[in-house]
Amino acid sequence: MRRLPPLNALRIFEVAARTGSYAEAGAELGLTHGAVSRQIAALESWLGQRLFMKDGRRMVATPMARVFAAEVGLSFDRLAVAAEACGRPNARRILRVSAPTSFAMRWLIPRLNRYHADHPHVEVAVTTVSTVLEELRGGVDVAIRRGVAREHVWPQHRVVPVLDDVDTLIMSPALFAQRPILKPADIEGHTLLASETRAGDWANWLEAAGLEHLAGHSRQTFDHFFVTRQAVEDGLGIGIGPLPMLEIDVANGRLMTPLPDIRVPRTGYVALIPRRADAGKLAGNLVAGFVDWLVGEARGAR
Repeated sequence: MRRLPPLNALRIFEVAARTGSYAEAGAELGLTHGAVSRQIAALESWLGQRLFMKDGRRMVATPMARVFAAEVGLSFDRLAVAAEACGRPNARRILRVSAPTSFAMRWLIPRLNRYHADHPHVEVAVTTVSTVLEELRGGVDVAIRRGVAREHVWPQHRVVPVLDDVDTLIMSPALFAQRPILKPADIEGHTLLASETRAGDWANWLEAAGLEHLAGHSRQTFDHFFVTRQAVEDGLGIGIGPLPMLEIDVANGRLMTPLPDIRVPRTGYVALIPRRADAGKLAGNLVAGFVDWLVGEARGAR
């Protein structure tokens, strides 16, 4: 007989240590903060030592607990692989993807039907983040974030470049018909629409267009780009938008790029794969295959 600690408490402990938060562990597992706390207390009692220490208002894993959690995570990964190998070969699998809201809405989701056509037994569950920092959270198989492919920036993840990004001027075709912009100076008198989450877009574009003297022009600013994009589509003003993310809107006539040759390169998007995903062969192949598909779609959009 193996003398094992309570397995449910182990599962909850591993998620809490990985996410660094009782609250996030509860959200991932569908449990209350109190239920997470009780299970971890039970595991601490079984082990005879503390696993988390209070740091301000948060509970932080001890150094020994972080080592233990890594081993537990690997064990669960091996168990999951064994279960997949012994389970139904055509069972539907869920791939959890986190992405910035605008990227998900304007680039990823419109393309998912092509992925599903080739992978009918995979369900891609997309969650979005809309904060300026676009922080990483646990509980996902792939996270897409704006950044560069440098491993030290995300030491717990494998980083794969996915999509380049450039900014250009965008406006609605209806507004263009009323007040066309044929040269950079024609933007004078238009309402400039900006986003808190894409600070510096207008300043950089105005510099590229040789219109630095308009940098102090008043702007209407929204909290997120997807709101700004909608205001541009509604003809409330002109904005700076990312390509190729908005090519779908240009193709269907919702938006247009009146000065397409004036472009400002921006930091693109990368896929972040938790290193624990590499531990399970079947799960790892699923994640790697999805990231390869993302890269292929991005190449096709260039």
